[in-house]
Amino acid sequence: MVNISEVTAAPSPDLLTPDNCAVLFIDHQPQMFFGTGSGDRTAIINSTAGLAKAAKAFDVPVVLSTVAAESFSGPIMPQLPEVFPDQKIIDRTTMNAWEDSAFVEAVKATGRKKLVLAGLWTEVCVVLPALSALAQGYEVYVVTDASGGVSPQAHEHAIQRMIQGGAVPVTWVQVLLELQRDWARSETYMSVMDVVKEHAGAYGLGVVYAQAVIGAHAAG
Repeated sequence: MVNISEVTAAPSPDLLTPDNCAVLFIDHQPQMFFGTGSGDRTAIINSTAGLAKAAKAFDVPVVLSTVAAESFSGPIMPQLPEVFPDQKIIDRTTMNAWEDSAFVEAVKATGRKKLVLAGLWTEVCVVLPALSALAQGYEVYVVTDASGGVSPQAHEHAIQRMIQGGAVPVTWVQVLLELQRDWARSETYMSVMDVVKEHAGAYGLGVVYAQAVIGAHAAG
């Protein structure tokens, strides 16, 4: 029941903020992209880069991880170290990143309880740490368009499995705008608009048009 006297103009604690979340990038590597068949791989690369720049714009802590980088999967996609040049990349042998102590310690070091996950493949290297983190009390948000599986079925079934386990599916633009939430937040406004124009497709073109016609500070 709603108690009208207690209703206020305040955000839900379920919302992502720059102060309550961390973003985990898992196995965005060439060999993993080669086997991805759930969606357009160029779109996944674009979404992953957009998510990275969203985290950077709001100074959200990130964890970058690869699996068998030197022996099989290759280096992490170059767009990620370009955004985070000083970030250590944690290489693992485990398919489940949550079974790697260095990865878990890096997550713990962020101090955040809301984890935003993206990776390849959804049905292995995303679902396994997602369920493991949920089991240990974390809140997990899965960026579905910055993740991919070997087939549409594999991707969707993994997402459904994570939802049943308590994870929340989101998209990278949703994360970006949830972190901004108020166009009056001028300290991050221009950074957000830059990310939108570079990675948000037709939405980004709409911003270019609005700023050209209305003015440089046209709201998104």
